[in-house]
Amino acid sequence: MQKDKLLMTPGPTMIPPRVLEVMSRQIIHHRTKEFEAIFDGLEEDLKFVFQTKNVVLIMASSGTGAMESAVVNMFSPGDKVLAISIGAFGDRFAEIAKTYGLNVEKLSVNWGEAVNIDDVRNILEADKNKEIKGILMTHNETSTGVTNNVEAVGKLVKGTDRLLIVDAISSLGGLDLQTDNWGADVVVTGSQKGLMSPPGLSFVSVSEKAWEACNRSTLPKFYWDYRKYKKGILKEVSENPPYTPAISLITGQAEALKIIKEEGLQNVFDRHRKLALATQKGVEALGLKLLPKQEVSSYIITAVNAPEGIDIEKVRKIMNLKYDIMVTGGQKHLKGKIFRIGHCGFVDGFDIIKTFAALEYALDEVGYKVEFGASLSAVQKALV
Repeated sequence: MQKDKLLMTPGPTMIPPRVLEVMSRQIIHHRTKEFEAIFDGLEEDLKFVFQTKNVVLIMASSGTGAMESAVVNMFSPGDKVLAISIGAFGDRFAEIAKTYGLNVEKLSVNWGEAVNIDDVRNILEADKNKEIKGILMTHNETSTGVTNNVEAVGKLVKGTDRLLIVDAISSLGGLDLQTDNWGADVVVTGSQKGLMSPPGLSFVSVSEKAWEACNRSTLPKFYWDYRKYKKGILKEVSENPPYTPAISLITGQAEALKIIKEEGLQNVFDRHRKLALATQKGVEALGLKLLPKQEVSSYIITAVNAPEGIDIEKVRKIMNLKYDIMVTGGQKHLKGKIFRIGHCGFVDGFDIIKTFAALEYALDEVGYKVEFGASLSAVQKALV
């Protein structure tokens, strides 16, 4: 019997039927009043989700493209930045900055931990000549299942010339991220995680302070030039966006944001928190351990240490091929050492229950001692 595979992954995530239906319609032309109304509506709804009054740019790219765009628009060759890395995607942000000739001071944290705010403060205070132009940080690190405290870092740069640039690719639409209140100057995200759409779109919120930096930037850019996108949004030119957009993705994303608005942002955050805590209870009931400490464990994805002596990649394969439920493994040096259960976007409690049923079966099949129903009971109690 063929069934839709349940993606309990950090992205891409499951797509609501309403979004799939909208995207299945015949394509429309992007230089029409019909598309303009959809695009303008998406712009306003993105401001709602970003919790910002800033212009939000809409581009056809992966989240990594948005990260690169932030670097090339905010800095000039040789500028010094502080890159905070707590995992694979923090490393990626630092690598992008190095690729463009920036002077990168990297603050690396053990995988499974969040950054210590005192360490950030000490680095900034030691920068007497104010050489550090900006901070690059990941809000939610999916490679380790850890969430960073963006608000605390924002307080360190508020009222200064330094920029705070946040990778919110996996967090926006799932975790509270108060762009304006927290002093985040550039926030980048992608369509395929908490925003419940297919991969292919990226979105960037840009503060007034960041626009000033953009005007000073001398790094080369053409497609990524934020100023071209801004002119269209402000109706200073007729072409909005400046290049051919991903029309079907945009219509789908517009519908997905309507669903988020209908649920209410706080309800969305509360749902993700409840699903994460239920997942943690299920993990505990199986006798397994989280990779991070519970207080920094992500509400988007739960990273779990593999049981000793168990081939966790085989467990994942059984879940995927036998039960049509996909969870992800570890990355880089954590490959084969952890597995990660995503609970992001279009996910509910029954999806968590099904995942743990499959996990119990798969663990039992590879020889891990399982008390059938223990994790399901723990999850169900947590979801009440």
